[in-house]
Amino acid sequence: MTGPIWTGHERGSSGYRRMILALFAAGVATFSQLYSVQGVLPELAADQRVSSADAALAVSFATLGLAIAVIPWSLLADRRGRRTTMRVSIVAAVVLGILVPFSPTFEVLLALRFVEGLALGGIPAVALAYLAEEVSPLAAAVAGGTYISGTSLGGLFGRLLSGPLSEVFTWRIGMLVVSLLAAAAAIVFFVTAPAPRGFVPVVRGSERDVPLGRKLLACLRDRRLVALFCQGGLLMGGFVAVYNYLGFRLQLPPFSLPVALSSFLFLAYLSGTWSSAQSGRIALRRGRFAVLLGSAILMLGGLLLTGIPALAAVIVGLLLFTAGFFAAHAMASSWVPVLVRTGRAQASSLYNLAYYGGSSLFGWAVGLAFQDAGWWGVILAVGVLVIAAMCIAVATLRHEPSGRPSPATP
Repeated sequence: MTGPIWTGHERGSSGYRRMILALFAAGVATFSQLYSVQGVLPELAADQRVSSADAALAVSFATLGLAIAVIPWSLLADRRGRRTTMRVSIVAAVVLGILVPFSPTFEVLLALRFVEGLALGGIPAVALAYLAEEVSPLAAAVAGGTYISGTSLGGLFGRLLSGPLSEVFTWRIGMLVVSLLAAAAAIVFFVTAPAPRGFVPVVRGSERDVPLGRKLLACLRDRRLVALFCQGGLLMGGFVAVYNYLGFRLQLPPFSLPVALSSFLFLAYLSGTWSSAQSGRIALRRGRFAVLLGSAILMLGGLLLTGIPALAAVIVGLLLFTAGFFAAHAMASSWVPVLVRTGRAQASSLYNLAYYGGSSLFGWAVGLAFQDAGWWGVILAVGVLVIAAMCIAVATLRHEPSGRPSPATP
């Protein structure tokens, strides 16, 4: 005799609250480490005697490692479980993150960042699949937005701590402190993540043991999923590029800001923390597609404002740009598991592959535009990426039923 079918933790329940806290902590642990180096790029470039684009490779190598690792991590998660996989990932990443600040050369630092990215891949590769299996469908959009808000706070803490500490001490001290913060967040995840109840392991040779190639091909044949993958790659590439080179720009006239002061502009991440949490609630009333497109438009408006040579305009522009990006990312990433039935973990992994692949490629390539044409080169390059994402969304997702408002919502 079988028990009742598991439908997920309902919003407001103890299990739901534990899940939200656990994934929030996982987001903080992952993204504080991943982007802590972004807050120290000018100091790293000066200390290692490399260009701004080369210094940005310290970000790109980590995101490249993460992009490569998400699919292998998803396979492990199918067999060993979501929570177990995330625990292994987060421990390995914390250990490697503590080693990075002790790198003797720039080349060693890049190698360690790449391996750290491989370890970090287990969190974003599995988190949304874990959430989709353990939280009721009606609460999934809100829960997904809360997870994304944790990733934004992690990115904020990583940058905000590493930047000022690098000016007072060194970039090595700044990154080490962030890694210790990530270790504390990892402990919170271990303590609060609820035991999985919706996960059914894939047994080798069973009916559910669909070959990886077939799962990936099924995802890539779905033009709706491919469109969402493009949203992640293009928008994330532009987002990382803006934050990679903003510190270099603010150290130049007419701003000439010291690192400790310019680092506080990373507080703009708080707008992303708010918008990603709100995006799910707005999507219930307006629909996923409307939120996705509106968020991209908000990114464009904020991006153009950062071109005005006034600090107030840069701050407002950065707030709008960041809020738009995280709302768009929350929509796209949480939309993926709604559309897929076979290979849910692999679909989320393909989204992350595009997301971090875009971060690695465009986060570095836009630096060439910055070196040749200054900040307006960045605005032009990132603007092209955002507009391309919008065109793909309109062409592919405009009439998708799952992107419309919930009929149960007034």
